[in-house]
Amino acid sequence: MSNKPATDVTRRSFMAGAAGTAAALATGPALAAGKTLNVLSHKVHQTVLGSGDSDPLKDWRKANDAEITFTTFDSNPLQDRLFREASLKETEYGVGYLIDNRPTSQIAALFEPLDALQKQDPIEDFGDIAPGLVQGMTVDGKLIGIPVRHATQGLFYNEALLEEAGISAPPTTLEELIEQAKKTTFTSKAGTPVTGMVLASDLAVFPVMFARAYGGDFISPDLKLVPDRAALESGLSALRGMFESGSLPRSYATTKNDDQVTWLQQGRAAFTVLPFARGAQLNNPEQSKFAGKIRAVEFPIAAGLKGKMPMASVVEAWAMSIPKNAKDKALAWSFIREVSSKRVTLGMAVNGNGPVRVSTYADESLKAKNALAATEARVLATARGAFPPFPEAARAQATFLEEVQLAVLGRKPVKDAVGAIIERVKPMMPA
Repeated sequence: MSNKPATDVTRRSFMAGAAGTAAALATGPALAAGKTLNVLSHKVHQTVLGSGDSDPLKDWRKANDAEITFTTFDSNPLQDRLFREASLKETEYGVGYLIDNRPTSQIAALFEPLDALQKQDPIEDFGDIAPGLVQGMTVDGKLIGIPVRHATQGLFYNEALLEEAGISAPPTTLEELIEQAKKTTFTSKAGTPVTGMVLASDLAVFPVMFARAYGGDFISPDLKLVPDRAALESGLSALRGMFESGSLPRSYATTKNDDQVTWLQQGRAAFTVLPFARGAQLNNPEQSKFAGKIRAVEFPIAAGLKGKMPMASVVEAWAMSIPKNAKDKALAWSFIREVSSKRVTLGMAVNGNGPVRVSTYADESLKAKNALAATEARVLATARGAFPPFPEAARAQATFLEEVQLAVLGRKPVKDAVGAIIERVKPMMPA
């Protein structure tokens, strides 16, 4: 995905009165509102809020005489921009969306502690928000973000392609997944060349999932680097074997996250790993050739560990934060309270957002529209982030991915790649 912002309202352009840009971004009449709340987020956070007649914030806008203007970036550029803005003497942004693996003590200090605001003007049924997600946004005993979205990874598969390959049920162990991916590396009846599994090479999620399937990890929650070397070697060996057998794309080195969605929709791959919230998009009849046939289950653990320990799928969580240097913190908190309400949380979930409230999963209207709700809730119970936050986390992830790619492509023996991960990342770990 591009690193360029979808909409970049800089301070200069904002102060110069770029009304055309603001009006184009806003979902209502920006010029008629007395106040503007500038929000820095990913495009998906804006999209799941809906627009027009389905805008869940229209009453809030009217009550606060306020308009909302979103500036959107992809994940990493978004965090970089947010931290730069929060480091200035003052920022035009009232709310910034923060990823749970980024807030170190130093970064957390850039954001307003929310405990006092929560005490003065509390969020509806705050205890209903998943405690683990709240914990991920509590740094040095201070709450710095209100969880708003989680992306819990599941194993998606094309039921029609599995049936073509003579497979009657999705895999329940990692070994079964590897075997089924080999069987579905074929030419379908439609004449489409099918790759068993498609994964992006630039995200740590996937090698971490394979390592966890064998009981290992990249970095454990208590900041232990490669806590089980044999498990990580097994995970990377599995990926290497899949690439050798052709059940990962020849284009693995350049495959991106969006490619995974496209390949599943077009029937070019039988399996992938994506957040459960992607289910609606994958089965959208206007985009997918296999609408209603793309399903999801929990990513499977290795046979030797099945029933002995839970599979810890990767979850990435987002939270709404208020930069400490924001101008109108009261308006920002009011927005956060509204977006965090049960009503809006449900509305965003129906639009494909990973709901942070436990009660949302039990809502009958969501169940009717999201067949994966129960599975996602079950997987979320034991999921955790790809790695914990620490100052050099981004560089450590990039280094990890460099070595993983060399191993998967066969340019370096797996054992050597894991050794290099340990040797290169160790100096980046907190003392």
